[in-house]
Order: sequence, then structure tokens, then C-alpha cells
Amino acid sequence: MQFGSLLQAEKKTVDGDLLPDANGKDPSPGGQTEGSKWERPRLSRKSLMKCCLVKWIIASTTQQGPDDTSDSDLELSMVRHQPEGLDQLQAQTQFTRKELQSLYRGFKNECPSGLVDEETFKTIYSQFFPQGDATTYAHFLFNAFDMDRNGSIRFEDFVLGLSVLLRGSVTEKLRWAFNLYDINKDGYITKEEMLAIMTSIYDMMGRYTLPSVREDSPFEHVEKFFQKMDRNRDGVVTIDEFIETCQKDENIMASMQLFENVI
Repeated sequence: MQFGSLLQAEKKTVDGDLLPDANGKDPSPGGQTEGSKWERPRLSRKSLMKCCLVKWIIASTTQQGPDDTSDSDLELSMVRHQPEGLDQLQAQTQFTRKELQSLYRGFKNECPSGLVDEETFKTIYSQFFPQGDATTYAHFLFNAFDMDRNGSIRFEDFVLGLSVLLRGSVTEKLRWAFNLYDINKDGYITKEEMLAIMTSIYDMMGRYTLPSVREDSPFEHVEKFFQKMDRNRDGVVTIDEFIETCQKDENIMASMQLFENVI
């Protein structure tokens, strides 16, 4: 798998300004729209390019060359898995038609079968985080995308997850994060599960990051988070406890940025 150069600068246009905002337009400064009150601006294309999975897809798209209009409706003849129609995916996500076309071309180029496996995720994250060990985190992240639990991710699952992570509401993102932390998918997060995810993130970021990360940092974070989230002290965190605590605690929401920066 070749990753090549990953968009030299925001000025470089890929596929007609690939991934600006959900409406296909560059966000106005400060998120201010004429005749409306201030709103938090949507992620710009530059911000979206921080997402490793988007970088992976776009790098493949730029290597592939000019747009192939034959893929406009996501029609393939020689793949194991045929994706849903473009119109249906556009209705289910916050991506524009052009964005979905571009994401699919890159996805198809890297995964001709129409499916991505866990080893591919491990390769992606080892490329973007060479200073650490991304194996465990890639495993957890893959399981969060693999909604069917069948060991492979369809393009539909891939873009549905990206849509939530990149353009979903705060609540939608927190629900997705809860699913990641809930490793065994029993509807609860234990302290051990949270520690496993946090440790995998620290391991991936590397032991030589600046500022340096102490060995006990993941444990300290989990202890603080869990004490705040486990409100009834039953030893587990429910999705309601997770969402309510995160939304009310600015420190936790700030710490969640670490999670968002490694998708």
C-alpha cells in the first residue's frame, strides 16, 4: 500500500475542493452566517485532513488520477461486495455527492474487494504513527467500525462512521466514542475497558512525544474520568452517564480532543 504525499497544503484542490463543509461550501470566518447568530463553525477541509482515515483515502484518490465518471453511482462489476446506491448514502450521511464519489474512489483503489479488514487499519495507523505501536488501537477502532462483527468493514459502514466522527453532533460523537470504549459491546464501560483504550492511544502516540508521557498517565486519566462518570458507584458507566458527564464537564470534553485527533 502506497500513501504518497498527503495533500501539500489546503490550497491544493482535490476533486473540486473535496470535503469542505456538509453543504459543499467553505465555512465562513467564525461560523457567522448572514442574518443568524454565531454558531460553532463546521470542520474545514483542512481540519478534516487531520483525520488519518481521510488522509488514507485522499492519498489513494490523488494517485489514481482524473475522475472516473463511470463510478458516479457507485456501480462496480467485479467486487465481492456491492455498496448501496449513492443517493441512499447521501441521505444517511453528512457528505455531499461529490465527497462520497471521491471517498469511494479512494476506498475502491485501496480495497478492490469492496471490504476493508483489520490488517489494513493496522497498516494505516502504523504509517501515520510510526513513533509508537498502533496495533492495539487500530484493533479497537476497527471493531468500532465493524458494526456487523464479521471481520470486515463495508464502504457503507466506513462512511457512516466517518460522517458521525467528522460532522456529527456532540451527542452523536459521544455515542460513537462510547461504542469504542465499550469493548465487549455489553452496553457498559468498565474501568478496565477505558484503561485499555486510553493505554492503546498513549502507546500509539509513542514514548518519545513532547511533552513526554509518563507511564502512569493513562491510569491517572481513567481514574479521574471514571470517578466523575460512574455516578451511582456501581462499577460501570452507562451511555447516559457517559454522555451527561462529558457534556457537563469541560475538562473531559477537552480531553476527548485527544481521541478525536487519532481517528
